[in-house]
Order: sequence, then structure tokens, then C-alpha cells
Amino acid sequence: MEQVKTDITVEQMQRAGAIIKNIKGYYSSKMVGQERLGLALIVSMMANGHILLESVPGLAKTTAAKVVTESVNGKFSRIQCTPDLLPSDIIGTQTFNMTNNTFETKIGPVFANFVLLDEINRSSAKTQSAMLEAMQERTVSIGGVSYKLPDVFIVVATQNPIEQEGTYELSEAQLDRFLLKEVITYPSANEEIEILNRIESDVFTDVTAVATIDDVVFLQDICKKIYLAPSVKKYIVDIVSASRNAEQAIYKDLAQYVAMGASTRAAIAFMEVSKAVALASGRAYVTPDDVKALAHEVLRHRIMLTFAAIADGVKPEEIIDALFKAVNTP
Repeated sequence: MEQVKTDITVEQMQRAGAIIKNIKGYYSSKMVGQERLGLALIVSMMANGHILLESVPGLAKTTAAKVVTESVNGKFSRIQCTPDLLPSDIIGTQTFNMTNNTFETKIGPVFANFVLLDEINRSSAKTQSAMLEAMQERTVSIGGVSYKLPDVFIVVATQNPIEQEGTYELSEAQLDRFLLKEVITYPSANEEIEILNRIESDVFTDVTAVATIDDVVFLQDICKKIYLAPSVKKYIVDIVSASRNAEQAIYKDLAQYVAMGASTRAAIAFMEVSKAVALASGRAYVTPDDVKALAHEVLRHRIMLTFAAIADGVKPEEIIDALFKAVNTP
């Protein structure tokens, strides 16, 4: 590993560690299990990136997003996506005030720190595009005037992988805009009992923020200064490159299922995510293990599989694991 070069002071690392510890503690006090979901949400917040959550209904996707928002005293907004949802319902519109004969701008629910887009694949392609433009540009245009979204702006989109009737599947280009994609599974029997106990004791009514939005901005600034060695950068690029040349990197039996590899945005996502993971681990530099920590979440929506893969039950995680085995770790 090359010599670590960083402008981060010991005091800044201590402050960052305390903030992250408090947020993790608040999350654990409200949520049962779902550690990877908690890490993914905190990493998305520190990297100021968006996250896509996939699971069947009722597995606390909305609750998790609200808990993280509460922990930093942020503004939370929930948008239930339906086929008749219009772009103006999300970003806002102009209304005519008959009292003074002027148009007034009514901003939409997108103006929040954490925006939950529930069942994003139920909204039309036009509405999806409007939202994804806001995600990318972090501004919206209403009546020809541009409005800047909050500095801390994270979209938490959800989709149900089972029921596809009346849905509009996200395109590859749209999926690529999400920093991470987390797949949530059912809790264990013991975890489910604990969930019932916590609901019975009404733990969700006690809302006490343990950090502020200014603290989040501080974490985001520190994340940018985390040291990423040239060898780890090459490691990231080698992994992404291997996904585009799967037939040369992994077994042909698996490579045949890869229709398209990851884009350069995947390499950028690895860089941002690994820095956030390193900071969450109390380090001012990135290790290869930080790159591996959320590898599935970074790549599972960026590697496109063939129809044969779906038919044969091959998951993107199998391809990702094979790619990491094929690339030498520095």
C-alpha cells in the first residue's frame, strides 16, 4: 500500500467517528437486523448519492429511510408513485392567483433532504425521467426558472420485484443513476419477534435527532478527502473493465450470461462508496476490503444479464463474485 496522503486532521476523524456512531446507534435502536441496509443508507448519505431498494412489500423500506432522516433532523418527503402521477406532482408547478392576477410557484415534495419514491416503477416513463433529471442535475425548472435542490439531497426509491402488472421497468440508463441497489430479504424468526416487541413498546414515537444536516455536510466533505491509493484505483478500474470483458475474465459458463458490463459511472460509484465505507470504519484511507464491502450493491444493477440468465436462474451476484475472484487484489 502506498504512503497515505491526507489533509484530514485527527480531530476531524474523531468528530466524524462520533457522528457516524450516533447515527448507527439511532438506526439500531429503531430497526431490527437489516445491518447492510443501514450501512447502505448511511454510505449513500455520506456520498450524497441515491439508492434503490428492492423487496416485497412490508419489509421496512419506508421505516428505514425515515429513521435515517430522523437521526440527522432532516426533511423527509414520501411520494407514492402511480401510473397517473405527473412530473408537476413531484417537482412543482405554477398556479394562477386570481386575487392579484399573478402566477405563484408551488414547489413539489422533491424539495427535501430525503425523498422516498415508493414503487418508482409504477410511475410513467415521463415522470421517471423528470425525477431522474432532478437526481442528476440537483435542480428543477418550474415556469422557466431553475430552483436548486437542498445540498443534502438523497432519493430512496423502492420497487417490488414480484408484481410487474401496471409497471414501467426502469431502463439501464436510469438504473445507472443510482449509487447503490440494495435487495432486502425477510427477517429471521427471532428478529420478527423483536420487531413485534418494539412495535408493542411503541419505540417509534420517541424521535430525538442525534446529528444535524450540517453534520452530514461535514461527513460529505471529509469523504472527499479520504485517501485512495493509485493501486486501489487500478483495482477498481480492473474490476469494472473485467465486467465488460467477462469472456476473458471469468468462466465461459458464466460469461455467456453477461449482456453488458458496467459503465464508468460504476468506477466512480466504487470510489465514492469505498471512501464512505473507509470513513465509517474509522480510517482516512481506502483498502481493497472497502471496495469489496458493498460490491453487490454497486454492481448488481449495472451488469445487464441475458434472458438466458433469467431462465437459468443466474443472479448478478454470482457474476460479481466471479469477477472479484478473477481480479488480483492489491
